[in-house]
Amino acid sequence: MSIHGSHPSPFSSFSPDSSRKELEKGRGILRFEARELLEKIPDPQVWFLDQCRQVGTPVSQSADGDIILSVRNEAFGADDSRTRGPNTNRKLGFHTDRCDVIAFLCLMPAKEGGENHVVSSENVERLIRKERPDLHEVLTQPFPYKRHVVDSGNQRSYVMQPIFSQKEGFFACSYLRVLIDRADQDEHCPSLSRIQLEAINYLDQICERSELQTTFMMKRGEILFLNNWILLHRRTAFTDHSEISMRRHLLRVWLSMPNSRPLDDSFQDNFGSTLAGSIRGGIKPNN
Repeated sequence: MSIHGSHPSPFSSFSPDSSRKELEKGRGILRFEARELLEKIPDPQVWFLDQCRQVGTPVSQSADGDIILSVRNEAFGADDSRTRGPNTNRKLGFHTDRCDVIAFLCLMPAKEGGENHVVSSENVERLIRKERPDLHEVLTQPFPYKRHVVDSGNQRSYVMQPIFSQKEGFFACSYLRVLIDRADQDEHCPSLSRIQLEAINYLDQICERSELQTTFMMKRGEILFLNNWILLHRRTAFTDHSEISMRRHLLRVWLSMPNSRPLDDSFQDNFGSTLAGSIRGGIKPNN
């Protein structure tokens, strides 16, 4: 599957039905240009959430039950429990999020940097299977994922799930290395074996191959949808303007999709359901 050549389409071409189909059955990536609309609407959060609800069901992104998240550098500090990748300005590794589809609306790009990189996890899996079948086998076995610091509503300290999996003929990739590394460093979680560490290092190396990457800068008013099960994504480091109103700011929504694929049973603990088309994913709110 190729994702190269992805360019923003006019938002006038947005169709919920065709968008769902392209995200699940096609390239898994959609980009729309909506700057003219953004300049006219009174509340971008309300408008963006409404558009997302036409495509899927928003799920919680925090223990507080937030279904829309501001992605910007909050400068909390490395040891602050509130710190997570989206609210820093550092470079992120290739990863997936805990949802079927992730959606972004760019309210303001950075002064410098903040470039988006996307790779097809199916292409990555295919290359590893060809070049290192021994490591491919390892990546289909369960890895420990430590509970996220913001996932306080989760009673489990860690879960076990594979990076590459198949269910009823449907491929799925789920990968967030930061939680794997945290599990490895926690004496209360299973440690990684030497071959497991080699496997995720090799996965990261494959993702770094420039010929596999689609790269682009989101502009003000641009909307991006990504299917997490077939794409890995990251953002480069960025520098902000000194004026607060000009600093990089994106809105993010996690979506559960009505036409989603079935998942391996091991995803039950983290996603709540593995059935195709079911409401799943997100972070359980504290009640």
